Amino acid sequence: MATPSLAALPFFFFFFFFFHVLSTLSLTSSSPVQDQELVVQQVHRAINDSRRNLGYLSCGTGNPIDDCWRCDPNWEKNRQRLADCAIGFGKNAIGGRNGRIYVVTDPGNDDPVTPKPGTLRHAVIQDEPLWIIFARDMTIQLKEELIMNSFKTLDGRGASVHIAGGPCITIQFVTNIIIHGLHIHDCKQGGNAYVRDSPQHYGWRTISDGDGVSIFGASHIWVDHNSLSNCKDGLIDAIHGSTAITISNNYMTHHDKVMLLGHSDSYTQDKNMQVTIAFNHFGEGLVQRMPRCRHGYFHVVNNDYTHWEMYAIGGSANPTINSQGNRFLAPDNRFSKEVTKHEDAPESEWRNWNWRSEGDLMMNGAFFKASGAGASSSYAKASSLSARPSTLVGTITVAAGALGCKKGSRC
Repeated sequence: MATPSLAALPFFFFFFFFFHVLSTLSLTSSSPVQDQELVVQQVHRAINDSRRNLGYLSCGTGNPIDDCWRCDPNWEKNRQRLADCAIGFGKNAIGGRNGRIYVVTDPGNDDPVTPKPGTLRHAVIQDEPLWIIFARDMTIQLKEELIMNSFKTLDGRGASVHIAGGPCITIQFVTNIIIHGLHIHDCKQGGNAYVRDSPQHYGWRTISDGDGVSIFGASHIWVDHNSLSNCKDGLIDAIHGSTAITISNNYMTHHDKVMLLGHSDSYTQDKNMQVTIAFNHFGEGLVQRMPRCRHGYFHVVNNDYTHWEMYAIGGSANPTINSQGNRFLAPDNRFSKEVTKHEDAPESEWRNWNWRSEGDLMMNGAFFKASGAGASSSYAKASSLSARPSTLVGTITVAAGALGCKKGSRC
């Protein structure tokens, strides 16, 4: 059903559209976790359980997400078990766990308004929960943004799936999305076009930013084990009240503004944003924003930062940044050794922002400028448990990015 002009619709169509919007907004509402340090403690516990080889089918890697599912040689028959393996603020993102398997067979024929069955776009707009997999290796060049409906998983395991060369993934005003095992790169702007977002509705889209993954007013999102590079704007951006997000095990390379979390200094709804960033590899050719934060709470744990040109972690508008057990390898440029960048505020203001570093490994002259409660050596620890030692980050993140999973063997 097209909606180029609401005024032209019969009343009952308008009523249906209005009800659809209201129901979608209610679906995506997500109250922030009141005890954020409790979630941090849960992440620590999951890491330490894997360390003690207590996880399900544990490989003993110390990466609790991977230890949850990767050692199962029958992973291909138990795909939806992945939905139980997230940690952190996005741990309740179930994606399409409770739905059927949908197999993408057609990498071409991308029609933004009338997508054909068997295409990725046809899969993601459906109203029902779906676990979306791919029949074979494929490159999908989209003509417009891929606008996802709620309760969907994109699972690239068992195939080499590239979303590249056109607009990429948009997660807007929806909930419960898992993006796993994809190569997302060379993403372009789209827009000034009609695009379908459900079987009942398509609408006019203005020019998009050109992100790899754009999260807008959405909640319960998990982005895991993807390889991302070289997009027009951000690789992964989350804005406009998005929350309950985990970004884990991704391999990011060759990009300037890597990750923006928070729309603007004046958009105070992002105070509810809560994001876990764990076990990612920030690699060659990266410049800044790993991430760049506003307003919310950001737990950055056991990531490997091997490249940046300007800075690694930045922010403005008084975000809380909790950096634990990361490895920071500074560039040779003596003017770019600082991990952190306090943006758009004088020191008299940002010295009260709560930015803390615990157990981080600083290499080649890297240094983290703590502030607020985090600048005090006596601040209260979140728990007696800790992130894995930063010296082991290389082992934990060695498999970051899209995995080369083969049916019938461990992934």
